[in-house]
Amino acid sequence: MPRLRDSSLLISQPFLGDPNFERAVVLICRHSEEEGSFGLVLNRPSTLHFGDVLELPGGDASPAARLPLGLGGPVHPDTLHYLHHRADIPKAVSLGQGIYWGGDFKIFLGLLTSGELQAADVRLYVGYSGWTAGQLEEEVKENVWIVHPNAAGKVFTLDTDAFWQAILREKGGRFRVLSNYPLDPRLN
Repeated sequence: MPRLRDSSLLISQPFLGDPNFERAVVLICRHSEEEGSFGLVLNRPSTLHFGDVLELPGGDASPAARLPLGLGGPVHPDTLHYLHHRADIPKAVSLGQGIYWGGDFKIFLGLLTSGELQAADVRLYVGYSGWTAGQLEEEVKENVWIVHPNAAGKVFTLDTDAFWQAILREKGGRFRVLSNYPLDPRLN
């Protein structure tokens, strides 16, 4: 079993059956055997934009107002989380491969609204995915998830709509076959 750690991707098995995680790809931002795990679903777009959930300097004219928000998971959908490439944002957590999670929100917002931080270099999410201590390890043992270690860099390289299928194809072998698994096998 691959070792779970910060920056791993969790790829849901095609027959998971949980609508929150059906064909989901989750980036693990924090994993602790004692405290549990925190992650963000990378491929669940929403109809919301940054300007819909936060009053931004410059209002609707702000370059940040139209940034799309993804659904990071079913836990606390009233929270905002962000991934970016900026190592200079204080308190940002490095996930490796030039990807950072969170950090000082005032500085992040200032860089974003000034245009110094480009839309292509940020991903915003409402809510998150969480597991209690031992829960995620158990799910991995039960083959609920396919673990892709040290893959944080994939966040900005794959199209959200095809992320699940593309990451499985990239892994190759038996995973490539899984990428073609139908949404509802009864319809085949």
